[in-house]
Amino acid sequence: MNILVIAAHPDDEVLGCGATIANHIQQGDRVHVLILAEGATSRLSDRDRDLCQTELSSLAASAQRAGEILGVSSSELCSFPDNRMDGCDLLDVVKVIESAVEKHCPSVIYTHHIGDVNVDHQQIHRAVVTACRPLPQHSVKTLLFFEVPSSSEWQTPGSAPSFMPNWYVDVSGTLDLKLQALQAYESELRPWPHPRSLKGVEHLARWRGASVSLPAAEAFVLGRHLS
Repeated sequence: MNILVIAAHPDDEVLGCGATIANHIQQGDRVHVLILAEGATSRLSDRDRDLCQTELSSLAASAQRAGEILGVSSSELCSFPDNRMDGCDLLDVVKVIESAVEKHCPSVIYTHHIGDVNVDHQQIHRAVVTACRPLPQHSVKTLLFFEVPSSSEWQTPGSAPSFMPNWYVDVSGTLDLKLQALQAYESELRPWPHPRSLKGVEHLARWRGASVSLPAAEAFVLGRHLS
């Protein structure tokens, strides 16, 4: 199968489904990664892209290293503005996603859950759902929405739909690869007990696994599945 992972920022693809990516690859599937926002300019008050060139280059290199660790077939980074995708025309985002779908013909897409705190995650979720309308002969048969530590669980009750998983993937054999890939994003990790720490990510995988009597799992919300 061809699989497409669509993420907002460099590291979201690993945080959200890194071990599942490794599972697919070990099963002989081809996984392609599309990262839409550049992930750095929101950290400066004037959001000057030129001042962020070193950090942007570092994130791009980290994404490449993480992809190599997991074994992805391709990793594409776009340049939508970090934490400002709500200011982008949805159609512009949809067109980029449609182009990737046409190029890779994935049967499964993994992307963000709509209930995340991060506005870029929300915008990409909407764009993916729009780009993957179930038209005749459309390649995408399964849409799965992942959680991102320090975004999904930080949304407050009633503000948006809560992340309530109904699809679990056994990642007992690939969790270590996910953690190795995360270490390529050293600048994005935080010390424990932050949820976006190595220990926090491992604890989440162990809890999701324990929820379905597995040593480790990644959890998703099923958006659509056509058999």
